[in-house]
Amino acid sequence: MDLIDIVKSYLSNYVTLNEQEFSYLSSLFELRNFQKREKLVEEGEVEKYLNFILQGLARKYFIRKNEEMVMQFSRENEIICCYDSFNSCEPSNFSVEALEDMVVVSITLENIEKLYEFSPKMERLGRLIATQEYLKKESLEYNRVRLTSQERFINFIRNNGYLMQRVPQKYLASYLNMKPETFSRLKHLIKKPS
Repeated sequence: MDLIDIVKSYLSNYVTLNEQEFSYLSSLFELRNFQKREKLVEEGEVEKYLNFILQGLARKYFIRKNEEMVMQFSRENEIICCYDSFNSCEPSNFSVEALEDMVVVSITLENIEKLYEFSPKMERLGRLIATQEYLKKESLEYNRVRLTSQERFINFIRNNGYLMQRVPQKYLASYLNMKPETFSRLKHLIKKPS
């Protein structure tokens, strides 16, 4: 499957675009590459792009008292963006860093506005994607407060176990709002295959 087909497949989860619509949409995309540890955006900069990940993995985080607080991981077929900065054009409170070499399809706010003017279907697409991203964020925030450390860990492994092999443990612990030692202690809960 080539890269454009991956994007088309993702978008088809929300709306069906004809060839003319998809052609216009893809003409507004920028294909960007990042090396491992490279920043897509740094705290204090304005987020210029909404990024759809074709290959690789990224984390969104901020610094609190010299400690990195991880708020999001995104991988292939997912979006990563500092939404508050992107939509307000104000400096970002977050940094986004590639945890692996990455290939992303990016679009600017100006080009998203062009899409919305082009067709009501594009506006619907934007609304559906924004709603989905909001629901994911809301669920994560709720679970961070509602669940115990052990419950957060089990829930994370059940839904995102693949990240155990791709993300350093200190970042996973931060994401789950626990100390690295607590994360290490809870790893015994992962059942090893016999």
